[in-house]
Amino acid sequence: MNARNVPTKRLSLAELLSAGKAMRDKCPRKEHAFWNPPKNRPDPVSLIAHADKDRLPELVALRHGRMLKSPFTFYRGAALNMAEDLAHLPTTGVRVQCCGDAHLGNFRAFGTPERHVNFDIHDLDETLPAPWEWDLKRLSASFVVACRNNGFSRDCATDATLTCVRSYREHMAQYSNMNVLDLWYDRLDVDDIVARIQNNKERRFVRDRIQTERARSAFEYDFPKLVHKSKTSFLIKENPPTVFHPKVNGHTAAPQDVLEAFSQYHNNLLPSTRVLLDRFEFKDIAVKVVGVGSVGTRCYVLLMMAGGNDPLFLQAKEARSSVLEAYAGKSSFPNHGQRVVNGHRLMQSASDIFLGWTTSSTRRHFYFRQLRDVKVKPIIENFTPGFMVQFAEWCGHTLARAHARSGEPAIISGYLGKSDTFDKALAALSIAYADQTEKDHAALGKAVRSGRLKAIIE
Repeated sequence: MNARNVPTKRLSLAELLSAGKAMRDKCPRKEHAFWNPPKNRPDPVSLIAHADKDRLPELVALRHGRMLKSPFTFYRGAALNMAEDLAHLPTTGVRVQCCGDAHLGNFRAFGTPERHVNFDIHDLDETLPAPWEWDLKRLSASFVVACRNNGFSRDCATDATLTCVRSYREHMAQYSNMNVLDLWYDRLDVDDIVARIQNNKERRFVRDRIQTERARSAFEYDFPKLVHKSKTSFLIKENPPTVFHPKVNGHTAAPQDVLEAFSQYHNNLLPSTRVLLDRFEFKDIAVKVVGVGSVGTRCYVLLMMAGGNDPLFLQAKEARSSVLEAYAGKSSFPNHGQRVVNGHRLMQSASDIFLGWTTSSTRRHFYFRQLRDVKVKPIIENFTPGFMVQFAEWCGHTLARAHARSGEPAIISGYLGKSDTFDKALAALSIAYADQTEKDHAALGKAVRSGRLKAIIE
C-alpha cells in the first residue's frame, strides 16, 4: 500500500455536523427560496435545439412532440435547461454522486439480482459528481409540476414538496449516525414501504401491481409482446415509430457498430456474468425509443435466446456527455457508458447484473442492461393527491440514501439542521420554477407553431 492509499483520519461526527452548520454563514438556507432568471439566461428553445445535436434526425421531431404534450413532459425532457439554471443558484459546494435528472418519474420499484424488489432511482444517464442541492431541487420542483399536471391544488403541491425535502433531511440525519457498511447495505424494500400506505384501496392496488410484475416471466409476458416467431428464426416485432429495425439504403440492416461493441461489453463484465451471458445466443436487434429525454439517442433492444422458451432482452443505450458536465466539470471516466455504470453502482442499493459499458466502432459510447426485470413504472397521471405526497416521501428518502453513499451525510445533515427552514425554502423555489417551466413550455409551443422546430404528436 502506498501513501496515497492510506486512509486519512476521519473527523468525528460532531466535527462533521459542525462543519455543515458553519456553511450556513456563506450560504444561508433561506437563500435557496428564490428564482430570478438571469438577464443573460439562454433562450429555452435554443437549449432544446442544442440538446438535439447528434440525435437520430428522424426522431428529433418525436422528442419535441413528447415535450410539447404538457409542462410536465417538457420538464422531463429539459434536463439541460434546468442544469443551466441550477448552476446560477446558491450552493454549499458539497459534492456527491448526483443523478443529474432526479425528477419523480425516475424513481420506481425494480428487481435486484437477489430477487428482492427495491424502490430506487432508475435512470442515471446524466449522473456526475455535483452539488447535492441540484438533485434535490430538480426533484422537489418536479412534484409541483406534476401536481399541476394532475389538476391538484396549490396546497397539495406545496405539501408534496415539503414532504419530499423533509424526508430527505430527516433520512440524511439518520444516515449520518449509521455505520458506513450499514448505510451501504441499506435499501428501501418495496413491501415495507407499500405496507405504510394509509389508503387501503391504494395500498391494495400497488401491492397487486407489484405481485403481478413479480409473477411475470420474460417468456410469458415480454416475449409475446415483443417477438415474432417464424419457422426459422425469432424477430423483434416492429411498432413504428417507437420500435423498428434500422435500414440502410431501404433494406433492413443490423447496426454493425453496436454488434461489434457487444464483444467489448462482454469482456467488461464480471467473469461469472460472462458465463451466464454465454448461455444465450444473439437473435435480433431493433431501435427502441424510450422516455422523453432520451428520444433520438441511439437506443437498441437485443433479443437473446438460450432456448425456444428462454429469452433475455438487453437494452443498449447510447451514453452522451452529462447535462451537468458544462457546470460541474468533466467526468473522470473516458467512456460515458462507464460513467453511467459507475453512477448506477454508487447510487443504487443494487444494480442489474448485466450492467456494463462499451465503445462502438464509430467511437460512440454505450451501456447495456436488461430491458425489463420486475420494473414497476409509476403512472404519475393516475396518482391521487394523497399518493403523490406518499410518493414524495419515498423519493426524498431514496435520494438521501443515494447521496449518503458517495458523500458525507453528516456535513449535509449539519447544514440542513432539524428545523423546516430549508424545506420551506425549496417549496418556494419549486413553485417559482414550476412557473418558469410553464413559460418555457409555452415558448416551445410557439417555436413549433412558427416552424422553428418540428414536432410529431403521437
